[in-house]
Amino acid sequence: MDYFAPTEQQYSLISPVGDLQSFVVGDDGGLNLVDTITTGGNGPTFTNPLSTGEVTAMNFGSPNCSLVATNPSDPLHFVKDSPVVAFPVGDGPSNPHMSLEFNGEVFVTDLGGDKIWRLVRDGAPGSFKVQGQINVDAGSGPRHIAILDNILFVLSEKVSTLTAMHIPQAPNGTALPLIANVSITPPTTFNATFAAAEILISTPTTQFPDPLIYVSNRNLGPEFDPKGDTIAIFEFKNATSTATDRESTSSKRMLRRNRRDLQKAGLASNATAPQLSLLAQVPTGLKQIRSMSLGPVKGGGDEFLIAGANVGGGVVMFRRVDGGRNLTEVVRNEQVANRTSFVFV
Repeated sequence: MDYFAPTEQQYSLISPVGDLQSFVVGDDGGLNLVDTITTGGNGPTFTNPLSTGEVTAMNFGSPNCSLVATNPSDPLHFVKDSPVVAFPVGDGPSNPHMSLEFNGEVFVTDLGGDKIWRLVRDGAPGSFKVQGQINVDAGSGPRHIAILDNILFVLSEKVSTLTAMHIPQAPNGTALPLIANVSITPPTTFNATFAAAEILISTPTTQFPDPLIYVSNRNLGPEFDPKGDTIAIFEFKNATSTATDRESTSSKRMLRRNRRDLQKAGLASNATAPQLSLLAQVPTGLKQIRSMSLGPVKGGGDEFLIAGANVGGGVVMFRRVDGGRNLTEVVRNEQVANRTSFVFV
């Protein structure tokens, strides 16, 4: 089940049934169901509202998704005739997992199809079409994405990598070479199978001036670290003179290659060599950490990050310290189990 709350209203998915629901938060803090509609597919995993009034539903168990229109005067009620968007995969695998709105498009990660679909409005509210795609490495399994300064960050589940790329021109611009590609997994001496899960990018504020990237390492076993899975913290920046000779040589090669490709694409002519720098691997005490959320910037809530285990360890609230470059545990509740989404209200 996935939740999203824009304000006092919330949207959730019921999986594997395939329902999208809306709720209102009552005075007692409880949820009151308002409306329910089918997602048009199987096993939905992700939902969020769009600026155009629709609410998305990604059907992980079928090669399609819905972008359900809502009543403009009452967004808690769904319009019942929003068509399903089918992805053109033929008999190939397709597991839509996440949606992200950006510059008039909706990007959809396809974990099974190794693509990021590009959707646009196609007529009436709730009607969308596939206008293009961004291909990623075969077998990587793009799960979640985030965008910072027109750079697309992709967290790939099957290979546990975090990559950065310039967004190709719509609808089907040639994907440029990756400008950064790093493993997010911690060093291990045991038999672990990692599957990257969540990515968050913090909003710059006075207290936390640098946007930082937080990704969760989900260990599926068969052996586990008693300290739990980790949250890896990265910073996206240009290469510096402190890099090793080997890193500097690699960065120079990437710089030359990217500069040529960017010049051909007409995007830039003075590209520097960016890199993703690992700042910390924070043990969480959680077994199969799957989801996490940053608190809202308003009121200073972004000082906190909450994370939950899919198997064991409960839910933990962390405080961001050192400008967000590390986390310290504030409180833990091991009685709350199997949480996959969090909402601050």
